Amino acid sequence: MLEFLKDLDQDQLSAVKYCDGSQLVIAGAGSGKTRVLTYKIAYLLSMGVKPWNILALTFTNKAANEMKERIGILLKEDAARRINMGTFHSIFYRILRSNVNEINYRPNFTIYDENDSKVLVKNIMKEFGVDDKKYSSGQILNTISYAKNHLITVDEFLLNDRTNVIGKIYNEYVQRCHIANVMDFDDLLIKTYELFSKKLDVLNNYADLFKYILVDEYQDTNYAQQKIIELLYRKNVCICMVGDDAQSIYSFRGANLEYMLSFPQKNNFKIFKLERNYRSTKNIVAAANSLIKHNENQIHKDVYSNNDEGGKVILKVAHSDREEACIVCKEIKRLIIKEKSDYKDFCVLYRTNTQSRVIEEELIRQAIPYKIFGGLNFYQRKEIKDIIAYLRLIVNSDDEEAIRRVINYPVRGIGESTMRKITDSARQNHVSIWSVLSDPDRYELDVRRNTKNKLAAFHGFIEEYKIKSKELDAHQLGKEILEQSGLKNEFYSNDSPENVSRLQNIEEFVNALQDFVENKKEEGMPDVYISDFLQEVSLLSNIDDDNIDNTVSLMTIHAAKGLEFPFVFIVGLEENIIPNVHVSSSKEIEEERRLLYVAITRAQNYCCLTYSKSRYKYGVMEFTRPSRFLSEIDPAYINNNEDINLKFNTGFAINDNHSSTSKMTIINKRIPAKVVIKKLHDIKKESNDTYEESDSAYGIKIGDIIEHQRFGIGTIVMLEGKGDNKKATVNFNNVGTKQLLLKFAKYKVIKS
Repeated sequence: MLEFLKDLDQDQLSAVKYCDGSQLVIAGAGSGKTRVLTYKIAYLLSMGVKPWNILALTFTNKAANEMKERIGILLKEDAARRINMGTFHSIFYRILRSNVNEINYRPNFTIYDENDSKVLVKNIMKEFGVDDKKYSSGQILNTISYAKNHLITVDEFLLNDRTNVIGKIYNEYVQRCHIANVMDFDDLLIKTYELFSKKLDVLNNYADLFKYILVDEYQDTNYAQQKIIELLYRKNVCICMVGDDAQSIYSFRGANLEYMLSFPQKNNFKIFKLERNYRSTKNIVAAANSLIKHNENQIHKDVYSNNDEGGKVILKVAHSDREEACIVCKEIKRLIIKEKSDYKDFCVLYRTNTQSRVIEEELIRQAIPYKIFGGLNFYQRKEIKDIIAYLRLIVNSDDEEAIRRVINYPVRGIGESTMRKITDSARQNHVSIWSVLSDPDRYELDVRRNTKNKLAAFHGFIEEYKIKSKELDAHQLGKEILEQSGLKNEFYSNDSPENVSRLQNIEEFVNALQDFVENKKEEGMPDVYISDFLQEVSLLSNIDDDNIDNTVSLMTIHAAKGLEFPFVFIVGLEENIIPNVHVSSSKEIEEERRLLYVAITRAQNYCCLTYSKSRYKYGVMEFTRPSRFLSEIDPAYINNNEDINLKFNTGFAINDNHSSTSKMTIINKRIPAKVVIKKLHDIKKESNDTYEESDSAYGIKIGDIIEHQRFGIGTIVMLEGKGDNKKATVNFNNVGTKQLLLKFAKYKVIKS
């Protein structure tokens, strides 16, 4: 046996050494998928296969480079450099370049990135007079990309495009790209498919060249990628597909799991299963298995671990999203000391980006360094910086950067030329830009009357809210600014994924305002203005980067695919979060379940699941229900210290159209985001557990145990003041000591 093969277990070895036909390798979480691919290529080379006869398709260039480097180490030679290994797009780019005469392109064709494509679409929309409030360039580009990745030609698209708007833009976009001798990333797939399907001699040449085809993360391939592989498939070609159906979570990118489940069986592929998990403890693996077994559409496998038993998966319940964040931070600090671990060993996972806000704020308050993986910190996101710029301008009208950011956003017809004139006038007269806007005639601002009227309208809007900022609290003012400035309407215009995400972030910002106001009032601050909030935000945004390499990682579950951490927290396990509010079928429910499976299997030694009994949604505190998936995890593998009843009713009818988050039913059909959010705005708080503001006597004493709507369970340790000024100092189990002004506090006494 070759020396390096001793590194493999028996199942891995069998998959590596099989070279008599095509195979599907089902690689369970943490089972050494990349190792099998790497060693298989090394094995083929050591058995005399020429490197140019191997085609290895990966999903990232990083993965391809790491595999090449590892193969070089195993074989102690540079043969790996001559393998056709890389991403689908990079490999197909080289194929198209070599056959440029066959595809009606000139030899020097270039590639558009996403931004280039979006600019072209915007220009076409402008020329066609398309209303950018009804159609966004991102939405149209996503539709074109979807069509291309499903091999839908312009002619086919036009036949089914009732509005004919996107179809016309698609047609013009394709023609412009061809005239400019450019392709976008999707063209690299569709042009390769067209080349192989129309030029059989070219297809046969490559099918003869690539004797061995290896495909990584096969469950994530889209329709176009799958059809190209199918064209290359021949009896004299050995294909090795490696993936895990239980980790298929990218249908929104066009990934098609059905192909993985059907094509190999239809073509008599030999199936290998890698079922030993080298990453996680036995309890974590068993918990994940007990969850994923509820999916019907899957390839059966028995994933197991020979690692230590480890602790059970921990379940913690919070009264609010604020307490949930405190629980996570408290646990991180405890484990840092107990396990002698580093911050970089910890990861917090969530279903949507908006959930990061409360976690981030608490991490900062507790001086725990963190980084957002694959995204921006909440207060650094564009839409959040836009609304904050408006608020900064209201508090300080001389804030030049804030003026520049919002004077023409949303668009008011105040262009760059006008802004230059305003700036020049301010510099010449040694005054602020706002001074020029306040009295353009005094400073002889040379603009047209129409433009002057637009500047006056903007100036009047800000001045109006400068007055209101001393009358309305931070939450009320922020909501009005969002509505009246037009910012919110920017994202209601269409339901593209980009707009939905931005709108969710805006709504989460409203939550932050409401949370801030209520918290300050309970602490005894009678008037909570926007200036107070901005001061708090500036402190939250000032993150110390000294420990940038030793930070807690925050990320969505989708971003965590392929990663692992010793300690993992999965937060927000509630209905309408996971499974997501937009799920519309049992097929989508299964993908949501796979998503939680992926999250759990990121954990090596410790996994903590949390959900909150209430959560701010669109500035309203709403009562929630735990995710149905929690009841599907075998309780034998859950550490349920609080004796939480997981036998809640999970008989949610897929045909139920109600959208109340308090009843936690599932929306049956995909409807525009603006409709969903409008319904959510109309939701009233419903719960059998009500938190009343206490009566004039308050009826509490030192030693009483209370349940607070946001802070959870706590003991009263001090009372002071009288009447409306009466305060209670409460030692809460998870959020520490808080001083509450009882006039505003929402609590109930649970033990006197």
